[in-house]
Amino acid sequence: MESQRHLFQLPSDLHYINGAYMSPLLRTSEEAGIVGIARKRNPALLEPRHFFEDVERTKKKFAELINARQMDIAINPAASYGLMNAIQNVPFKHGQHAIIVSEEFPSGHFALQRWCKENNAPLHAIGPVAETDGRTQTWNQRILESISIDTAMVVMSAIHWMDGTKFDLEAIGNRCAETNTFFIVDGSQTVGALPMDVSQYKIDALICATYKWLLGPYSMGIAYYGEQFAKGIPIEESWMNRSNAMDFSNLTVYDESYKPGAARYSTGEATHLIQMPMLEAGLDQIRSWGVEVIQAYCKNITSSFVTSMRELGLFVERDDQRAFHLFGLRLPDHLDTRALLAELKSNKIVLSLRGNSIRVSPNMYNDESELKLLTQIISNYL
Repeated sequence: MESQRHLFQLPSDLHYINGAYMSPLLRTSEEAGIVGIARKRNPALLEPRHFFEDVERTKKKFAELINARQMDIAINPAASYGLMNAIQNVPFKHGQHAIIVSEEFPSGHFALQRWCKENNAPLHAIGPVAETDGRTQTWNQRILESISIDTAMVVMSAIHWMDGTKFDLEAIGNRCAETNTFFIVDGSQTVGALPMDVSQYKIDALICATYKWLLGPYSMGIAYYGEQFAKGIPIEESWMNRSNAMDFSNLTVYDESYKPGAARYSTGEATHLIQMPMLEAGLDQIRSWGVEVIQAYCKNITSSFVTSMRELGLFVERDDQRAFHLFGLRLPDHLDTRALLAELKSNKIVLSLRGNSIRVSPNMYNDESELKLLTQIISNYL
C-alpha cells in the first residue's frame, strides 16, 4: 500500500513522524465534526435516540477491533478516567501488592499509587536489565516471575509508551488468570496500529485514549471492562447509564439498575455530539486499512532506517521484540541532543524525545523518503 497522506491535511513540507504524541485528524473526521457542530445548531431536531445511537454504533466498531462484546465498552473522557474506574474496583486482601512496569505513563502510575496508599499495599515497579541484548525477553520474564497469588493487579501499557517494547500480553494474562490477579492494560499506544485481542490475552480492562492511534479527537477515551468489573462502582453516577435512560418522560423514577455490561463506567454526557462522529470516522478508516496492514506498512517504510541506525552503532530493539509503529532510537551519551533536535526542527521533522531515546512513531501518512531524510540528519551528528 502507498502512503495515505492524501486522507489527512498535513502540510506538504512537514515530516510528522510523531503519531505516538498525537495523530493528525483525517479529513473524514474533520468533516464528521463539522456535521456534529451543525447538528447542535438546532436542538429541536435532537430526539432521545440521538443521545445513544452514535455511541452504541461506535462502541460496536471498537469492540470488533479488540474482539470484545459491544456491551463491555464504555466511553471515557480520558485514559486516566478509565484507568481509575478499573483500579478503584479491584478488591484488596491483607498482604497483597500491585505491579506496574518501570517508567510507566504517569496516568497509570498515579492511579495505582493512590490505590496502594489507600490500602497500605506495596507497589512493585518491574524494570528491564541494563543490558541491551535480550533486554525485552528478560523484562517479560521478570514481570511473569513477579506475579503471585499475592498480586492484586498488574497495570501496564500493552507496549512501552517510550520505546515500543513489546510485552508478552498473552503470557502475562495467563499468569494473572492462574493467580486470580486483575490484568489492566493501557492500550493508548497500541490499539489501532497493532492487533489486540482482550479474550486471547485474558485482559480484564483495556483503556484507550482516542487521539493517538485511533485517529480520533482529543479529550475522549474508550475502554473495555470485562466480567470482573460487571458489578463495580463507577466514578460518577450518570443518568445516561441507567436502565431507563431512553425514557425521558420517566427519568425521575430513579431506576437504580445500570444498563448491562460496562455502561456504568461511561462518563456523563458520553453522547459527545461533535466528537463521537469524529471517533467513529477514525475507527472506520482503521477498519478499512486493517491493523495488520498498518503494522506491515510501518515496518516496510522504517526497515532501511533501522538497519542504518544499527550500522551506525545505535541501539534499536530487535524487530521481534518491539512494535513497528513506535520504537526508540537509543542515543549515545556524547551526542548533543539539543543541537540534533534543533536541526530536525529546522528540517520540519517532528518526533519526540523520551528519556534518552528518540521516539519514532510513523503511520500511514508517512513514507520512506521521510525516514531517509531522518537518517541523513542523524548520521551527520554521530
